[in-house]
Amino acid sequence: MTLSDAPPEQIRRPVDVSDMVQIPGGIFRMGSDDHYPEEAPVHRVKVEGFWIDRTPVTNRQFKAFVRATGYKTFAELPPDPKDYPGALPNMLYAGSLVFAPQQNVTNLRDWSQWWQFMKGADWRHPYGPKSNINVLDHHPVVHVSFADALAYAQWAGKDLPTEAEWEFAARGGLEGAEFAWGDEFTPGGVHMANTWQGEFPRQNVNTDGYERTSPVTAFPPNGYGVHDLVGNVWEWTTDWYAPKHEADAPKACCIPENPRGAREEGSYDPAQPDIRIPRKVIKGGSHLCAPNYCRRYRPAARHAEQVDTSTSHLGFRCVVRGMT
Repeated sequence: MTLSDAPPEQIRRPVDVSDMVQIPGGIFRMGSDDHYPEEAPVHRVKVEGFWIDRTPVTNRQFKAFVRATGYKTFAELPPDPKDYPGALPNMLYAGSLVFAPQQNVTNLRDWSQWWQFMKGADWRHPYGPKSNINVLDHHPVVHVSFADALAYAQWAGKDLPTEAEWEFAARGGLEGAEFAWGDEFTPGGVHMANTWQGEFPRQNVNTDGYERTSPVTAFPPNGYGVHDLVGNVWEWTTDWYAPKHEADAPKACCIPENPRGAREEGSYDPAQPDIRIPRKVIKGGSHLCAPNYCRRYRPAARHAEQVDTSTSHLGFRCVVRGMT
């Protein structure tokens, strides 16, 4: 049984905000003019009050969803050949992208050197078919596509955050601070998030204590009491990706019936003109972000991700709107 096959009363359960944080509405300065070009320009955005999950959705929580619905994630299903014109039939198998550390990297722009599309990798097997999540209940679920994250959110009676909601929550009430906890990356030498220490992707010295994902409460919460909004895993938002901010750009508040029907030309990957898969904004960086590569462990940072993609460093959290 898939989620779409289940009766509505089995799909959606009563909203539970007991492990959520209430975020007050307000106006804030979104974006950054000091880092990557897609973060600019800084502009003022108004956000209504909402609730957000205290942590990313964990393996334990996602497991409960799958047990209740029989849901199969994107990574567990063989791709449909019509969605990938030109792909070799022997390459169309169920799997997901897994990070594979490399020593001999010649070009940091070529991510294919350290990412491997691995058959049998999925949320239950985060590092390949021989791995498991037996001792990872409190780690964030990974290998979830946008549709997978949305399916969980709908089952929980929740939604995914907009980019503005996510960034507002991540800032923790600190106007203009570079990080979710202030302007110093490791205040007093203390690591505040799970990131990469060393030269990516050759060496991670793990001074923060973690080589891969970490338990979702392993690092201190921000000023709103929310954990892991920076580092550990990237997180999906509902916004279609555009290569820069626009002060008057519409913010995603709902999901179109056809998630492949992107609203803006910029939400397609220009490097793949024949495979027009729309892209959503992901936020927060991950445990693979390093000072020499992908310095995106900041609230303002943003990146594009194709909606059909799942990886070993991408997860999500949910929001609830309209509740006081």
